[in-house]
Amino acid sequence: MVVGGSRGIGLAVAELLSAHGAGVVVSGRDSDAVESAAQRVSGIGHAGSPADPQVADALIERCVREFGSIDILINCAGTAEPAGSSILNVTSAQFRDLLDAHLGTVFETCRAAAPRMAAQGRGAIVNTSSFAFLGDYGGTGYPAGKGAVNGLTLAIAAELAEHGVRANVVCPGARTRLSTGPDYESHVTELNRRGLLDDVSLQGALDAGPPEYVAPTYAYLVSDRARDVTGRIFIAAGGFVGEFVRPSPGFLGYRDHHEAPPWTVEELHELIGR
Repeated sequence: MVVGGSRGIGLAVAELLSAHGAGVVVSGRDSDAVESAAQRVSGIGHAGSPADPQVADALIERCVREFGSIDILINCAGTAEPAGSSILNVTSAQFRDLLDAHLGTVFETCRAAAPRMAAQGRGAIVNTSSFAFLGDYGGTGYPAGKGAVNGLTLAIAAELAEHGVRANVVCPGARTRLSTGPDYESHVTELNRRGLLDDVSLQGALDAGPPEYVAPTYAYLVSDRARDVTGRIFIAAGGFVGEFVRPSPGFLGYRDHHEAPPWTVEELHELIGR
């Protein structure tokens, strides 16, 4: 199952999986694009928004009905933050819509697929996040949703490991309809001007490779070769493959709460502020 498989990165992933012999179901909101993609990958198309729990259930059931099982779930669906959106002007409705498009879709499809994968003792999930979760690109619902996707996926990986099910994240960088055009170029250039995006990141954003350079990382992570790879967050952008190392706490200071009073504000300033 490739959610968001009708265009861009999702379509490139669906085509590569099909080329490797997988039976593929592609989903998307645009029924015409879904049908076209299904023909390209010689697979099955299923239109609808998987953020709707009934649609998510129907997608997984369709995969099982057509191919006998659900072995792979890849989430590539998403939508861009509205132009100029920031915490200074975003509405509550816009924020909820962005969370729904990113986190909601991932949650609902994983919720629908996980019990079946656990019951059959195998399965691979790859969810799509973004460098934006670091906050470097500004915005609100988009980085919040992508950051939440990371946390949810790591939790899924920990919970399903005993059932033989793996879950990983890919943060892709590729030239798609969401990352091209005058509006996009103006947006990232303005972020660079404001100091939110460094020069190297700006160049990468303006000269991203095509989706075909990202797709192999997804294909690898769902393959048997990656049987021991789970609970990790990868980067795939053009010819670059990397990984966000799992955060661990750094030492700032310690005192035994059995023997010492709480830290004072002044003491914490010495530890943190300086």
